[in-house]
Amino acid sequence: MSATPVLALRGVSKRFGAVQALTDVELEVHAGEVVALVGDNGAGKSTLVKTIAGVHPIDEGVIEWEGSPVSINRPHDAQGLGVATVYQDLALCDNLDVVGNLYLGRELRRGFALDEVTMEKRARELLDTLSIRIPSVRIPIASLSGGQRQVVAIARALIGDPKVVILDEPTAALGVEQTAQVLDLVERLRERGLAVILISHNMADVRAVADIVSVLRLGKNNGAFPVKDTSPEEIIAAITGATENAVTRRQARNPEAAK
Repeated sequence: MSATPVLALRGVSKRFGAVQALTDVELEVHAGEVVALVGDNGAGKSTLVKTIAGVHPIDEGVIEWEGSPVSINRPHDAQGLGVATVYQDLALCDNLDVVGNLYLGRELRRGFALDEVTMEKRARELLDTLSIRIPSVRIPIASLSGGQRQVVAIARALIGDPKVVILDEPTAALGVEQTAQVLDLVERLRERGLAVILISHNMADVRAVADIVSVLRLGKNNGAFPVKDTSPEEIIAAITGATENAVTRRQARNPEAAK
């Protein structure tokens, strides 16, 4: 793993009117690494992701790309750097087939006509590379299961050869088998050398694929934990603030021991 992160946030803050959504947030993600971003509802996860994706420009701080400061003021800026975001709603078109969804907005043309043959060939190659199994690349998206739809949405994000992939709750509302299919794909993204930011409320999913768990609480960092060295209880305590409360109570009982 390179010492220089692909993406780094340094002291990033974001305000919406009187609401301070993010305060001095730090985040790093390296190539070939899965960083899980966790926190309770309202912790600032969605806002943080949208600052990286260019939906909400930051108010303070610095975003670094491969060690150099960059400006991300709109989604086009993020995409140009190599950031791909798969939101929870997937934004797939049910009436189009898999090929049509993979190349939606990026259609290949031969003269004035769509180059259906090349798009289908490349779609098959991409899905095979990722070991994604679906009945046919010409099947309508509406006919696929939830897990299959999710992996198609992730595959679509890879069409532009990104370096960072952001997955927003990719296993939400999926069954056990479908969840396993998505988590397998996350591991394959890491094996391909991509940096992955995974947003999830499911601690089992996080521990299954993440290398680092970064906790947000009330718009601030509340710890970054290596998964292999950290218990689920420690992570949950950071999410809920229980650790802070326990320390406060201990100090109140024995002020001398805290010095």
